[in-house]
Amino acid sequence: MSVLEDLRSREAEYAKWRHEFHRHPELGLEEVWTSGVVAEKLKSWGIEVTEHVGRTGVVGVIHGNLGPGRTIALRSDMDALSMPEEGSCEWKSQNQGKMHGCGHDGHMTMLLAAAEYLSQHKDFKGTIVLIFQPGEEGAGGALEMMKDGLFKRFPCDEIYGMHNWTDVPVGQVRCRHGATMAGQDFFSIHLKGKGSHASAPHLSADPVLAASLLVTALQQIASRNIAPLDPAVISVTKIHTGSAFNVIPETAEIGGCTRFFSNETGELLRKRIREVAEHIAISCGVSAKVEFDPIAAVLMSDPKLSDAFLAAAREVVGDANADFAELPQMASEDFSYLSQEVPGAYCFLGGQAPYGAKNLHNPCFDFDDRVLAVGAAIWVTIARNRLAA
Repeated sequence: MSVLEDLRSREAEYAKWRHEFHRHPELGLEEVWTSGVVAEKLKSWGIEVTEHVGRTGVVGVIHGNLGPGRTIALRSDMDALSMPEEGSCEWKSQNQGKMHGCGHDGHMTMLLAAAEYLSQHKDFKGTIVLIFQPGEEGAGGALEMMKDGLFKRFPCDEIYGMHNWTDVPVGQVRCRHGATMAGQDFFSIHLKGKGSHASAPHLSADPVLAASLLVTALQQIASRNIAPLDPAVISVTKIHTGSAFNVIPETAEIGGCTRFFSNETGELLRKRIREVAEHIAISCGVSAKVEFDPIAAVLMSDPKLSDAFLAAAREVVGDANADFAELPQMASEDFSYLSQEVPGAYCFLGGQAPYGAKNLHNPCFDFDDRVLAVGAAIWVTIARNRLAA
């Protein structure tokens, strides 16, 4: 029986694990119940477990029976999104305003299924480190684990990450050489002016006007400052100001994010956002304070490890169903920080989103249970291949 066939015989059980995670979503760095469940499952299979790595992270360690060798890491994220769930599944979120809208419930389940299998089939040389990371959705979970000594406490030679992806056909896999996902910053622009009665705008220094001009101007940065063949995005996603119909407020705040595929482009976006905000503020007689919060670096996949990851995927799903993606993804992942410290590779596993959702981060999204065994089998295969005696 192949690894995939063996794991598929348990797929109904894995789906139950996944549904339980889905019912109890927790936000980044708050995954107390989630990490507890992960830790208990790992312990029940005799796996060495360290909890509270980076606050709520969990690390499991499996030593092969064939002696010392290299150490590879397999990583899953654990956190949910701050959004209400609108789908109709029986395992719908029981935590109001929170949901697994990105498939991290499936990611945990796939790595747990692989962990159980590997704990029972230790015919490899070296060590497997299982990283269950908190706070991927902008909470800085990867950096928290690294600050807590992740790779000093658990030295690794290479690391692998996987994400479900609705743009890839069900059960198929895509890898990349080099840039795989974009770097990302959050930005906030705080505008302060002078309030007045709406009937006397000449007595104000209007931050609402400044905010309106600024939103339009920010859209020109990518089109006029970044080379057309260098992908970059600036998205304004929130504006907060005012509380009354007839009052010009004193303050306004704009927030959003950037995406980029090189450190140089990321730095240029920061420079131009700051310059544009400050000069528009001056033209409107208000002040501007600009703040940036780095969320993810550019995720770079090591070519040699990507080749190994693709080869492992092809063993599981067949040559026709695993290939290199032509383009990187504009989405971001803080796995990028882990793979800056340890050579790494990342892949996308295709799945559909039932209940009306067409993509991730959708209030109707739900993970495709049909690929749970596939993902677990890929984890098992890359681990055993890289640690073959």
